[in-house]
Amino acid sequence: MNMENKSASDFRKTASWRITVFLILILLAVAGVIFSLVSGAVKVSLMEIIHVFTGSEQGSIRDIIWNVRLPRTLIAGLVGLNLSLAGVLLQGVMRNMMADPHIIGVSSGAGLFGITTLVMFPAYAYLMTPVAFLGALGAALIIYALAWKNGANPGRIILAGVAVSAFFSSGTTGLLTFYSDRVHGALLFLVGGLSAKSWPQLQTLLPYTIIGVLFAQMAAPRMNILMLGDSYAKGLGLHVERTRLLVTAVAALLAASAVSVVGLLAFIGMVVPHAARLLIGNDYRILLPATALLGIAVLTIFDTLARILFAPIELPVGIIMGAVGAPFFLYLLRKRGMQE
Repeated sequence: MNMENKSASDFRKTASWRITVFLILILLAVAGVIFSLVSGAVKVSLMEIIHVFTGSEQGSIRDIIWNVRLPRTLIAGLVGLNLSLAGVLLQGVMRNMMADPHIIGVSSGAGLFGITTLVMFPAYAYLMTPVAFLGALGAALIIYALAWKNGANPGRIILAGVAVSAFFSSGTTGLLTFYSDRVHGALLFLVGGLSAKSWPQLQTLLPYTIIGVLFAQMAAPRMNILMLGDSYAKGLGLHVERTRLLVTAVAALLAASAVSVVGLLAFIGMVVPHAARLLIGNDYRILLPATALLGIAVLTIFDTLARILFAPIELPVGIIMGAVGAPFFLYLLRKRGMQE
């Protein structure tokens, strides 16, 4: 069995396999975007979409694509990318394949700080993303500190994360209970959804995505060294704890920017990185872009399904992700136990 695993791992490292996987992931991401643009209450053909972008299509079809579906699709892609990258970075830092920004409390910390800003200081709502980043980073540091005992044990990370997530989530729920009249779409925020998202939210999200992606890719070589183990990494001259802190900050930025726009969207940061690892291996220089592409594909497709499955009723995409992610989490828990 070990020989089979080694053979499969070696095969995933071949250039031909990686090129094939990347082409498939690019096609999936493009297919997800097209699926999102053509699907909805009003059916739109691919040719009509092309005409919209070339400027030859006017009227209601152009308005539907340009003002409703296109910004929502782009936001879905960026949120999927951000949460997936946040997940894969946290999994590497915490050495636990079950780590997810939502499960371990990072998203909950961002959510509590973001909601507090909206409710208590509505005049400073434009600062929601940086404030959410502070909440996400604080939650990650608390979890890591609680889990640390002669090293960060993966089992303790999950237990500490669940506790911290429950603590922050209860704070968010309490705040929304007392100030429900001040927060529009509170339920949507709690489950995660992209309803009514448009160009202003995209403009908010895009700069943080660009910064997060650049810093994540810059950290990829250090992540590869970190995955070798603390002792070996220190022997190679890597400042382990500083690297963990910096990578955690990048993951918190990516998660917080997504949470500030769509709310508490669970499991995508766990499911997508795990699937990408199975396809491409553990080299973070390759794993990060593969995870980003798969994250774009997954959330654009799932958000479209949330819009059309029970039309005219639109489900928050967080419900779909929960229905898929929860069984997957239990599968990993059963397969790996609490040890990595």
